[in-house]
Order: sequence, then structure tokens, then C-alpha cells
Amino acid sequence: MEWSSESAAVRRHRGTAERREGEADASHGQREASAQEDAKGVGRMWGKTENGGGSRGAKTALSEARTALALALYLLALRALVQLSLQRLVLSRTSGLQGEFDARQARDYLEHITAIGPRTTGSTENEILTVQYLLEQIKLIEAQSNSLHSISVDIQRPTGSFSIDFLGGFTSYYDNITNVVVKLEPRDGAESAILANCHFDSVANSPGASDDAVSCAVMLEVLRVMSASPEPMQHAVVFLFNGAEENVLQASHGFITQHPWASLIRAFINLEAAGVGGKELVFQTGPENPWLVQAYVSAAKHPFASVVAQEVFQSGIIPSDTDFRIYRDFGNIPGIDLAFIENGYIYHTKYDTADRILIDSIQRAGDNILAVLKYLATSDTLASSSEYRHGSMVFFDVLGLLVIAYPSRVGSIINYMVVMAVVLYLGKKLLRPKHRNASYMRDFLCGLGITFISWFTSLVTVLIIAVFISLIGQSLSWYNYFYIAVCLYGTATVAKIIFIHTLAKRFYYMNASDLYLGELFFDTSLFVHCAFLVALTYQGFCSAFMSAVWVVFPLLTKLCVYKDFKKHGAQGRFIALYLLGMFIPYLYGLYLIWAVFEMFTPILGRSGSEIPPDVVLASILAVCVMILSSYFITFIYLVNSTKKTILSLIVVCAVTFLLVCTGAFFPYSSNPESPKPKRVFLQHVSRTFHNLEGSVVKRDSGIWINGFDYTGMSHVTPHIPEINDTIRAHCEENAPLCGFPWYLPVHFLIRKNWYLPAPEISPRNPAHFRLVSKEKMPWDSIKLTFEATGPSHMSFYVRTHKGSTLSQWSLGNGIPVTSRGGDYFVFYSHGLQASAWQFWIEVQQVSEEQAEGMVTVAIAAHYLSGENKRSSQLDALKKKFPDWSFPSAWVSTYSLFVF
Repeated sequence: MEWSSESAAVRRHRGTAERREGEADASHGQREASAQEDAKGVGRMWGKTENGGGSRGAKTALSEARTALALALYLLALRALVQLSLQRLVLSRTSGLQGEFDARQARDYLEHITAIGPRTTGSTENEILTVQYLLEQIKLIEAQSNSLHSISVDIQRPTGSFSIDFLGGFTSYYDNITNVVVKLEPRDGAESAILANCHFDSVANSPGASDDAVSCAVMLEVLRVMSASPEPMQHAVVFLFNGAEENVLQASHGFITQHPWASLIRAFINLEAAGVGGKELVFQTGPENPWLVQAYVSAAKHPFASVVAQEVFQSGIIPSDTDFRIYRDFGNIPGIDLAFIENGYIYHTKYDTADRILIDSIQRAGDNILAVLKYLATSDTLASSSEYRHGSMVFFDVLGLLVIAYPSRVGSIINYMVVMAVVLYLGKKLLRPKHRNASYMRDFLCGLGITFISWFTSLVTVLIIAVFISLIGQSLSWYNYFYIAVCLYGTATVAKIIFIHTLAKRFYYMNASDLYLGELFFDTSLFVHCAFLVALTYQGFCSAFMSAVWVVFPLLTKLCVYKDFKKHGAQGRFIALYLLGMFIPYLYGLYLIWAVFEMFTPILGRSGSEIPPDVVLASILAVCVMILSSYFITFIYLVNSTKKTILSLIVVCAVTFLLVCTGAFFPYSSNPESPKPKRVFLQHVSRTFHNLEGSVVKRDSGIWINGFDYTGMSHVTPHIPEINDTIRAHCEENAPLCGFPWYLPVHFLIRKNWYLPAPEISPRNPAHFRLVSKEKMPWDSIKLTFEATGPSHMSFYVRTHKGSTLSQWSLGNGIPVTSRGGDYFVFYSHGLQASAWQFWIEVQQVSEEQAEGMVTVAIAAHYLSGENKRSSQLDALKKKFPDWSFPSAWVSTYSLFVF
């Protein structure tokens, strides 16, 4: 097909015109035909001369196989570049040099901390052994410190309470937990300080190497280097080793609200983990205070930061939180939040061990933290940081080489300038004289419609597949092999998009030239990205810079290749120049897409039983494919056919679908090199229910089983037949949280549980709960005062009866906070030697006193450490679980009372 040949419609019109004119001369007939062609849509036939000639032989039809191969190799090459940038953890090695961070020393700290074992708050391992080790190392560091600096150490044991809207909302109470606080300051003292925060406690049954022992090891080494440095400091640096972060941020609250050094803090750096090793990502900054981002940009040696991650995390779609929230909300202090995000499959499991964290991961984290703390400790801005607090920043790294950062208001100006450039580009076409642009305007609007139809139908297609896969019990088939998701959902999305556009090309645009359609659909993609740019900028999202990148570079590419495209058609030279111009947006797009799947894929393995993970992943994959395919749609209209491509994609999708349906891909893995375990919680529970008179109306015991993913126990039952649907746990409708001892208020995420009957368990340190007093207040409410004693972790639940409301209590800020579902949830923990927990609630009766009482309360005790956490039945059941699972087990009790 020649790019200058005429369409059938033009030829038919020319024949009709010639017959109608009869004796008219040939030149007059040609002018008539040309005028009529313009009226039907100039530009549909590029290169047409008066005699129908023009560059004959310049083909518009690209080879389908070569084009598909070129695009596939292009994306694979970009993916390889992204992978190379991610594997290069350090840009230059400084370990072992005088005055530099030594990762080998930090690894020694890490191995000693993790050798202690799991470190839950209140355990001997956490409160005594780890604290002793930290104090020993700090003492050695102090002995080697430079005389320019002074080191002060304080052991804080705070008690307090606060409410938080995390996980639907609940209240937290802590008593006598532990903080190890170190202040490094100039010998003459300092009036302001920067805070570095880590936590040395861990979740139950996990060594907690990445979360968060490695951060504490890094901070110890940073303290050693800074204290021995001959360089003077202008401000103090406070190192907080907190011992109760896994108790939902309790220790940081105790420090920032009660410690005398808290008043010195002007900014903070929080070191966290959502994975094991790799690069530490700056995923939260501020609020506002753009000078902090500038400090990181100026000082960090191995930058890795993204405002996109910040806005995703702060949207709440990731079920996690860090001490950043506490310092921001309760201390009104700005900061930087960093976390390791790779390999989240083993986060909070027994596999989170020191040997899985590469030495280069430790080195890069140490280099960055040391450099930023040094920068801030000598900064003139820190002391008067409140003067520089206004405004937010757009920031993102370029393949880990450097960080680009600029104020969001500057970003808005840039974004709207880009929008204006697109308006001028498209306006030149849309605002041409009416008789010349009618066809283009119509085709452009239809092109937009076709694009959105292709996206919508492709999304519906993958969702249908995902729902079907979920219904037949084959969810998470891609959990151990991510490429399965690409072959199943990615290929389906691409195939559907190509199919819709092929139909449009064949049946709607059949009389238009390929070059015209290629440019038309480039313009529609540009317009769509521009529309997203306007929307994101208008809503104030700093992430709008991504849309700007996906508009600027394609537009520049179009302007650069336009003349060559019109002159020579779509040939190899055009493809090369086009793909070269798209290099930056596609490279950065794949870079961000990697981060999205690196973070979200493991989360889908612990997101509960109510959210179908295949639906979520299919949706994310479909959106990513839509973005990546947007500027490749033009090739659908430039190739001679798409049949082989569509057929190949359908075959890959169909084969993968059949294999998934037959269970060929097992979701979990016990491979020592890359384990991907199924998470299961086992609680040996003894439950006691009392009535209004205090009599026991029900008592039972069993092992309460919670699978933390959508597949429930379907993969476990073949190995442990007694765990089946006949022992599904039934909700006690009149009991708070269904009558089970939830550790955290995640009951709305996990509604499928199992209750395997087992002998009653009697811990040596049983929980005691009693009503201390019942008073009628002058304002016609009833004040109930309670006292509870028990293990280091307990949960208190409240449900008011009809006609009663909970007006106030002695917890948090005094205002009761309901959890998801309407019950009240209080999370309690204590360190060693805590006194009895005494508190009160006030119940307001709207109507006359009810025969069934005013309120139902329950207390759950969790034995997470020591000899009380185990039972012979738990141990026996744990041994039956397959090696690809991670059963985390402990003993609990649940006691319910009515008042």
C-alpha cells in the first residue's frame, strides 16, 4: 500500500464529478475533486499532488512481526536498565575509610541484636537483653568519642494513651515501656536538635532483622562515626532507640509527648521497613517544610525518593503506618520517612533474618543517614525551621543517580505551561477553517471514544477473568511467579486494546490513510495524558509531574519526527526516532511500575480474606498496560495487520488461564533462597462469657485460626484435614468483635476464621479483670471503673446496648473512638514491672435502664513471649503445617462481662 494512494471514497467522488461535468476540461475536473476532498477532511491523504503522484513507493504499512518484536525488545531493554539501576545499591564504596560509615561494623551490631531472638514489648529479650546490649555499645562509643562532642544517655519508661484512626480507629494505652535515648551535642550544648528514630522491638515469632534491627544497627554506627568526628556540630542529634513501635507506635508517642529532650527537636528522620533489604526509599516528607527535602537532595549519596510513594502511602490504601505519624500529629514536627521495600514476602516472618540483608544495603542506608544528619546538624535552617515550613515539594530520583526537587507551586506553573503547549499544538488543527477541519474534529472525537472504549472493555475483560479465577479457588497463582500475572492479565489487556482499535481501523476508518490515523491516535493519547495532567495539578497532587513527563517528551518527539514522517512514511528510521524520543517517559514509567508491584504484590498476600487479590492485581496491571500502550496505539494503525499479534496474545493468555485453572502454579514457596510463605495466625484460646449477674453462661476453648490471605485454608486442608469448613468460626452476635480475641481491630478484613476444639489452656499468669466501682454522676450518666492485670499485651472491647452511649472515658484524649463496626477497641501493652491497669468509662443512658444491662465489655489477654505463649496442642498443630507456610502462634484468653 502506498502512502500517497487515494482512498476509495475519493476515487468514487472523482468519478461522479467527472461524469457530472461531461465536457469540462481535465484541469477544471481536478480542481473540483481537490476542493471536494478538502471539504471531506484535509489531511486524510497526506502527500497527494495534483496528478495523484507524490512520493510513490513510500509505504505506510509496517511489518507486523518486526514492529511487535521491536516494541517488545524496547520494553525489555528498558526493564533491564531499571533492573540494573535497582541492583546497583551503592554508587561508590567508602566502607572502612576513616570518618566514613562502616557497614561491617553495623552488620556486627545487627547480628548481635537478632541473635537475641524475637523481641516483643514486655519480654525479657526486649526489655532487658536488647537494652543491655545497646547500652554496652553506646558506652564503648562514648569512650571513643571526640572531646568536641558530649554524649548523654537516658532510659525512659513512659506511660500514656492516645487514639489513632489507623485500621478503622482505636485507642492505645501503654505502661512502663522502654526507650533508649542518646543525645550527641557540642560540648557547650545546643538549643535545637535533629531526631533519628528506629525501633528495636519486633513482632512475635520474627527475628525482626529488617524491621527494624538493621535501622538500629545503622544508627549505632552513625553515632560512632559522628561522635568520633573532629568536625564541630551546630545542633544536637538525638538518637531514639524505641522499644514499642510494633505496639502501634506507642514508644514514639511516649518520647515526643513526655521526654524533656523532645522540646529540642526541630525535625526527624525515621528509619523503617516494609520489606527486607534493597534500597531504602524516602516515601514521606514534611508536612510542608521543603527545606528537609532539599537537605536530602543535597546530602544523600545514594538517593532513592519519590513523591508518588508519599501520596500513595498517605492515601491510606496501604494498610500500614510508621512513627512518622506520631511525630507529625502529636509533636507537630516535620521529618523524612525511609523504609526498605524489597522482598516484602518475608516481612514480619521467621525469614526476616540478618543474613538476607546485603552488606551494600546497609552501606547505602548508613551513607545516606550519616550524610543527611551531618548536613542538618550543621545547618543554619534547623534552628529557625518554622520560618521555612510553608510549601510542599515535588521530588523524584532518576534511577538512583540523583534527585530532582522543586516547589510544588513551580511544578504547577510548569504543568500549566505544558498544557498550554498542547493546547497550541492541538488548537492549530482544531481551529482551522471549518471546511478543512470538520473531518479531523470528528475523527479526533471518535478516536477519544474508541480509546476509552478499548480501555474500559479491556478492564472489564481482565476483571471477569480475575473474578472467575477467584471463584474457582485459584487466587494468588501469581504470588510465587509474578510473570504468571503478566501472561494472564497483561496479555488479555493488550489483546483487547489491539482488537478494539483493529475493528475501528477496519470498519470505521477504512477510507483513511494509515499515516493520518497514526497521527490522529498520537494526538488522542497526548490529549488524554494532558487531561490527567490538568486534573492532577488542579487537585494539588505533586505526582502530576509524571503526567507532565508523559506529555512533554512525546510532544517534542512528534515535532521532531513530523517532517520525516510525512516525507518518508513510517519506516525503520521513524520507529527508531520515535522510540528514542519516548525513552525517558517509558523508562521512568517502568521504574515506577516496578516500585508499585514490588510494594503491592507482597501486601496482597496479607491483605485479609475479604479483598480478592486477583481483582486488585488485574486492575493495577490493566492500568499500567493502558499507560504503557498509550503512545504505541499509533502502531496499530501503521502496521499491515494485527492478526498474528492478537492471536499470539490470545494463545499466551488462554494457555496461562488453563494452567491457572488446573492449579499448575502453586502460590507459596519454601525455597530457602526466596521464600514466599502463607501467613497463618494460631491462637490457643480459652473463652468465658458472663451474664449480667456475673454467672458463667458459656465456656469453651480451641485453637482459633486466621489465614491472612484470600485463599483461607484451602491449601492447608489437604495437609491438615481437621482444618476444614466444618469448624468455621461462628460470630457471637451479642459479643464485641464476635467473641474472639483480636490482637488488632482487623476483623473487617478477615471474616473467614476457623475454630478447632482443644483442651482449655490455663496460663501461669492469668489475666484478672474486675469492676472497681459503679457511680451515678450528677449529669445522669454511670461511671464504671475497672482494673485489669495480665500479660504484656491485652485488648479491651466495649459494646454499648440499645439506649446507651459511651460519652467519655479515661483513655486517649477522653473522647471514645469507635472501630469499624461500631465496637470500641483499646490496645494495651506494658513493659516490665507494670502496675495494675485502672481506667473508667462513662455510659449515658438515653432511655430507661434495660433488663439486659447498659454495656458489654470483654478483655482479651495475649501471651506473646515466655513459657505462657506455648501449649502442647499449639506445638503439635504447628508441626503439621507445610514448610511453605508461616504459622505464628500464641496463647490467648477472652472474658466477657455485662454491666
